[in-house]
Amino acid sequence: MIAARQHREGNVELHYRLGLALAAVLLGPSLSAAESLTDGPYVFHSAGRSEARWVCAGVAETRVIPSNGRVEPACGEVPALVLEIAPKLAPDQVPQPRRWAAVSDIHGQTPLFLRLLAAHGIVDAERRWAWGTGVLVITGDVLDRGPNQVEALWAIYRLVQEARAVGGRVELLLGNHEVMVMAGDLRYLHPKYLDVAGLLGRSYDQLFAAESELGAWLRRRATVLKMGDTLFLHGGLHPSFAKAAIDVPAVNTAFRARLGRSSETPGSDPEGEFLLGADGPIWYRGYFEPAQATSAEIDALLAAAKVKRIVVGHTTMNEITPLYQGRVIGIDAALKTGTRGELLIFDQRQLWRGLLDGQRLPLPAG
Repeated sequence: MIAARQHREGNVELHYRLGLALAAVLLGPSLSAAESLTDGPYVFHSAGRSEARWVCAGVAETRVIPSNGRVEPACGEVPALVLEIAPKLAPDQVPQPRRWAAVSDIHGQTPLFLRLLAAHGIVDAERRWAWGTGVLVITGDVLDRGPNQVEALWAIYRLVQEARAVGGRVELLLGNHEVMVMAGDLRYLHPKYLDVAGLLGRSYDQLFAAESELGAWLRRRATVLKMGDTLFLHGGLHPSFAKAAIDVPAVNTAFRARLGRSSETPGSDPEGEFLLGADGPIWYRGYFEPAQATSAEIDALLAAAKVKRIVVGHTTMNEITPLYQGRVIGIDAALKTGTRGELLIFDQRQLWRGLLDGQRLPLPAG
């Protein structure tokens, strides 16, 4: 369902990439690729047993995880981590914090993402949470395109725990690329991961299946988050959402019910087709592209959600850009390129563009 109707980018590339994925599982990577390939961990749970799997210099390695949930690194850039105890669903709504930051579309560019956070004191030199009771929101698309997506996911996973311990928050929302990978749509996957899947003996989407730690964790994330007077999501809310009061918990519940589905009989699930389609919250681009939502429609959306602004990623721009006199803010500032990126920061009752060099520039009204 996702590939067929969401992005108007055709199915030729999808079929090609799926063919490559199948070949990787059946044949494994080439020798030259395998010799330098390192990735992981991928954590799986079954029958009371948990194990972590890596690819270390082209060789698959598996370790049983002890009862304390601590995963010691076998190789790679991911440090030791502790699995969640009694995991809960991500919240639909949180109170207004004194300060918050938002970033979008990391797309496997982990070093740049962490450099950006460090430049603004959100993490320290050891890449640990350093922002106290502040809140960081990531509006989706950690996966696909870049070569370090697993490192990014585990970094966020760890920051969630570290922020919580001191009264802060890190909230990762689902983007279209998380949903695509979980549904087996691998057309934008970095080729490295096809080789990883081959060495681990699974298709890549199976590495994010419900019985995997990262797959289960992603399935507990929200799609839309209301934080104080701001609504965060990946793509945007279509004006049709303003027909009634916007029920954020209902949207998140409906999304979770459909994660991992790769196809549906057309017409069998109209709600799902809308939510996962081009006008749904993870794909909608109508704040940026013709035919654009009108100013009156934006006002109606804000009133229905009872917020002052909507913050979205998904549509790439040169810098963080306010639209509709600041009532919509686009924060996909091309971090996916691996060369630049920005944070949207709310602090001192003002909105700022946070640059890679640590500068803060006041956000114009738009």
